[in-house]
Amino acid sequence: MSDIHAVAPPAGAVAVIFISRRNQSDPEGYDAASAAMDEEAARQPGYIAIESVREPGGEGITVSLWEDEASALAWRDHAAHAAIRARGRADWYDRYHVIVATVTRDYRWARREG
Repeated sequence: MSDIHAVAPPAGAVAVIFISRRNQSDPEGYDAASAAMDEEAARQPGYIAIESVREPGGEGITVSLWEDEASALAWRDHAAHAAIRARGRADWYDRYHVIVATVTRDYRWARREG
């Protein structure tokens, strides 16, 4: 998985924002599937980076960055991703919301250590 903090997405890149609520069903299966999807996404044409965070109560956000809309759509339609999405609906998620946005700019700030 590429560190989303280490990349500067170009203007025109596509951000897919996945906001979800996980239930407590099959955490080991979910973790394995999530890791496999992160690895598979990274092998896809147009992939830039992905990052996920989840709070203990199950709310989470995953942002994946793609070079263009075609790359993001190809990932959405990827057979293995579609199969895991179906499993997520059946077993792992209580709800999710997907937002797709075009990057117009990016900037960052970090506190200096020491």
